[in-house]
Amino acid sequence: MTPAFLKAIVILPGTALVYVPALILGLFRSTGLAAEFPPNSPLVWTAGLALAAAGLALVVASMRLFLAVGDGGTPAPWQPIRTFVAAGPYRYVRNPMLSGVVLLQAAEAVLLQSWPLAGWALFFFLLNTLYFARVEEPELERRYGAPYQRYKRHVGRWIPRLRPWRDPQAPGG
Repeated sequence: MTPAFLKAIVILPGTALVYVPALILGLFRSTGLAAEFPPNSPLVWTAGLALAAAGLALVVASMRLFLAVGDGGTPAPWQPIRTFVAAGPYRYVRNPMLSGVVLLQAAEAVLLQSWPLAGWALFFFLLNTLYFARVEEPELERRYGAPYQRYKRHVGRWIPRLRPWRDPQAPGG
């Protein structure tokens, strides 16, 4: 793992999952919306851990794939990967890394029983939805052309496919 890749992890998921949530928890510490831990319900524990496991699996699988085939790029928009990736979790959903981060944020909100953290997860999701639609996806269309446009038509931004997508026009597709 390169220093640039580590920097992207510290800045991006670090901000979404550690720095901002810590600030939110601090701001709401002495209010009626303060976090409560541990959860007193097995259902809350189960839901939170299931969300965390799914989110972590998506983030780790996406990052491993970026490291394996990303041609030196990172998950960060200032140093993107140079190779179009439609493998692994990307065969099911266009943004598995961000989906994983949102699931981890939801796990934090559930496990800490925190409405302010749930609000942060919703805000983060909406902000990224706008960013992807207006900035990242048009850039990916310019960079990768027809293969990305085909991919975009068949693979949802946030809602995963039930079966993995294979590009019929790609070698081995």
